[in-house]
Amino acid sequence: MPLIIEGGRIPSRWAEKDNSRSAVPTESFDRHSEWVSLALINNMPDAALEDTELQFFELLDIASGDVPVILKLYSLTGIPRTDRGQRHLNSFYLSLDDLWNSRFDGVIMTGTEPRQPDLRNEPYWPALANVIDWAGSNTFSTILSCLAAHAGVLHSDGITRHPLSDKQFGVFDFATTANHQLTSGISERVRFPHSRWNEVRADDLRACGYLVLTQSTEAGVDLFVKKKKRSLFVHFQGHPEYGAQTLLKEYRRDIKRFLRGERETYPHMPKGYFDGPAAKLLTDFRQVVHSDRREELMEGFPDAVAGTLQKTWHPSATAIYRNWLRYLVASKSDIPELAAVAAERENVQRNVHGVHPR
Repeated sequence: MPLIIEGGRIPSRWAEKDNSRSAVPTESFDRHSEWVSLALINNMPDAALEDTELQFFELLDIASGDVPVILKLYSLTGIPRTDRGQRHLNSFYLSLDDLWNSRFDGVIMTGTEPRQPDLRNEPYWPALANVIDWAGSNTFSTILSCLAAHAGVLHSDGITRHPLSDKQFGVFDFATTANHQLTSGISERVRFPHSRWNEVRADDLRACGYLVLTQSTEAGVDLFVKKKKRSLFVHFQGHPEYGAQTLLKEYRRDIKRFLRGERETYPHMPKGYFDGPAAKLLTDFRQVVHSDRREELMEGFPDAVAGTLQKTWHPSATAIYRNWLRYLVASKSDIPELAAVAAERENVQRNVHGVHPR
């Protein structure tokens, strides 16, 4: 089934993708007992805004299988935007006023780049806290990604994050530590990308009633859950949605920051990501530029390493998101009054314009 972007125009990069499957008429979704409505609240900085859209679109499209997914796009207020970024939001995203007046089966909320040591001092904190409170009563499940996961446990349970001595950066192996519907059918060990300067710790989470589902000695907690009001809150410290080249783009960006003098140390290479020949090329480049910090030297960056990268975490990411969508479908079928809600949504859908199959 195609992913349906509801509420306006389709972001151009998704619209341009080849759709080899036939478009499904909107009316068939109205009658489909297992369609899922989602809100994606994309708060990433402008440089990653459109990449993040595409990553989640692709992951949901693959994970959904034969379950139709209808998606609306939102972003928090208070996040700094360039003119280009704001134009993109104005063209493809809905205002939070629409969110407050809606109910969804599930919500996915991303993080953003922090600027304050205490997240509660960020300008977007009031809007973020309101979304978390709203989601508890208006969804069956809520996914909080990376910084949003840290914000969620801080707002709900007062759990503070801990700064790391260096960036947790790379693709790490995690062991499945508990049985849960989200990890059903996946292997005992999974791989996921992480890119963060802070962490929340297992002992703090368990003390507040969270169930840790995946964890490793090297990278700490990966996936953890807790039911809050009617919604199952699903927290990822990592990024299962990342594309094959996302960590490379971040690494390249951090090198440029070093060469511009915006950071003191040359960034560490992401772990578990590059093969031997690619790592050697990048090590050779570091030796050339380390003692001669000039941004123009980025012209010699070995971009050819991009062709060697593989999305090794793709099976794990797809399996967990497929399980999440199935959880939403099962949750809908378990609610007696859902039939009335579904009928109301059908009436709304028949009168909504701008629902576009990709």
